[in-house]
Amino acid sequence: MSGHSKWSTIKRKKGAMDAKRGALFAKLSRAITVAAREGGGDPDANPALALAVQKAKDANMPNDNIQRAIDRGTGAGSEASDYEHITYEGYAPGGVAVMVEVLTDNRNRAASDIRYIFSKHGGKLGTSGSVAYLFERKGVILVPAEAVGEEELMEAALEAGAEDVELDGDHWRVTTEPTEFMAVRRGLEEAGIRYENAQLSMEPMNTVKLDASTAKQTLRLIDALEENDDVQEVYANFDISEEVMAEVAG
Repeated sequence: MSGHSKWSTIKRKKGAMDAKRGALFAKLSRAITVAAREGGGDPDANPALALAVQKAKDANMPNDNIQRAIDRGTGAGSEASDYEHITYEGYAPGGVAVMVEVLTDNRNRAASDIRYIFSKHGGKLGTSGSVAYLFERKGVILVPAEAVGEEELMEAALEAGAEDVELDGDHWRVTTEPTEFMAVRRGLEEAGIRYENAQLSMEPMNTVKLDASTAKQTLRLIDALEENDDVQEVYANFDISEEVMAEVAG
């Protein structure tokens, strides 16, 4: 994706999340509960739980809710044992590769729902491995360009273990290996550097440029997937120019 389409998609996603806070909190709670069930209730000793908790805090989820989710995960007979992680792969209109991370207690329902959403919006569900090779797992932190100078950010990020820092539109884009993500994030916080988005992501290694018509179809598909209760994350390798994004938004 281009810098503009990346950030526009993130802003659209954040807006949709804010509008459906209850559904978002339910998804975040589920992720916390499962992480605690699988690796224990101490975030310092459970990286997956630490990430799930941090994501919940980023969404302004109350601490009491977070703790209840952890408690459900560490309690005997927890509902967390019923959930499983599944990744679906497919194609959006225009040949855009899509990866969908799901956390579900009903594999058959999830598969049926995801297949239906792809089909309804002009896409196609693929087989395991059909698009995964087009992505790589990375930590991504976006810092407003006006918030910090390049030298200051570069020093703090690289010292904390970042892989790269580059200007991406009106934001600095800090990338990390997954294992270094939390350390780099903490390093920026300790340096007093404000960021607007930080997450582990499946980053595309190549992109597909979209015109306005195909972009509209693709974004509808992405939105529909994100609205599904079982879906945790959606990744795609589309590239939407600033001009096309403005046309789509209009």
